[in-house]
Amino acid sequence: MNGLRPLTLWSCLCLLPSPWVLAQAEKENTSYLLANERNTVEIFDRTSARVVNVSNLRYSRVGMFSFDVTEVPAGTGSGFVWDADGYIITNYHVIQDADRVTVSFKNGKTLPAKLVGFEPRKDIAVLRVKPDTLKGLTKMPLADSARLMVGQKAIAIGSPFGLDQTLTEGVISALGRSIPGAGGVTIKDMIQTDASINPGNSGGPLLDSRGYLLGMNTMIYSESGTAAGIGFAVPANTILRIVSQIIKNGRVIQPGFGLEFFDNSINRQLGIEGLIIRTVNEGGAAAKAGLRGTHKTRDGEIILGDVLVAIEGKKVKSYDEFYNLLDAYQVGDTVKVTFVREGKKKQVPIQLMDINSR
Repeated sequence: MNGLRPLTLWSCLCLLPSPWVLAQAEKENTSYLLANERNTVEIFDRTSARVVNVSNLRYSRVGMFSFDVTEVPAGTGSGFVWDADGYIITNYHVIQDADRVTVSFKNGKTLPAKLVGFEPRKDIAVLRVKPDTLKGLTKMPLADSARLMVGQKAIAIGSPFGLDQTLTEGVISALGRSIPGAGGVTIKDMIQTDASINPGNSGGPLLDSRGYLLGMNTMIYSESGTAAGIGFAVPANTILRIVSQIIKNGRVIQPGFGLEFFDNSINRQLGIEGLIIRTVNEGGAAAKAGLRGTHKTRDGEIILGDVLVAIEGKKVKSYDEFYNLLDAYQVGDTVKVTFVREGKKKQVPIQLMDINSR
């Protein structure tokens, strides 16, 4: 036998790889998958750790005659890690009216989150957790949402119905959609996708085939309340602009005139087309330009203020149109404003101010 001992059945079994090793080898061997499947698997493996479940908690009294309070879950949604500094992005409507917010990660950790700031009119909120809990997570890579194409791949990751770490895949179905948002105005340039978006997906990322952020899943169009092949996401470029301002200033810099309008219902009742100025803020841009608000005479007669009808030649019939027109400008820009006073059209240049700074 030349000193060699025969192999026993036990020694043969010991030479076989363990079930765990076999499972790992099978996982790593993706040659049997289609190229698109391998791409999807790779994106999920690389990105899912930064996708979180966001819980909205509110305080509630235990009983009618009790002073004891308890935390009650008021809703859940999704979110994603923005960068290594602990910032997490989600939808405003996910954390709206929350007394406390927590975020849960793929590894099972649940952490309290501080609300840094929000912009309801874009349905964006910024949270923050301690940065040392985000080891290995770098800045979220962003796609240029101005260069997206209908038909390109779209992957949504989130927590539909509270089922975290759920992936759905589809394509970009349309671009430039205008959808009513949680803040009472239309969100422009929304991305439409057929990747399944369900309640709980709100705030989660919509990714391209590189794993770059296309947008943030925000709402669905459905009569039943479940996925119907029409979901919408706030585009990455909008998120970058808003989130950068909130992180830097704690708020969004909003260009405006420093005035308030009457509700559109008043316009309809009076048969006036345009925005009737209710008040003009003292020291504001509108006041410096000479615009007038509604006031009452000594005799009790109500004199309507100027009626704003156009900005840079573009008609304005509602606050929604007014807000979205100014959204294309920056503080310090000067715009030509057309208004009607005592039946006559007038035009004045107004330098935009930051109305959120007052």
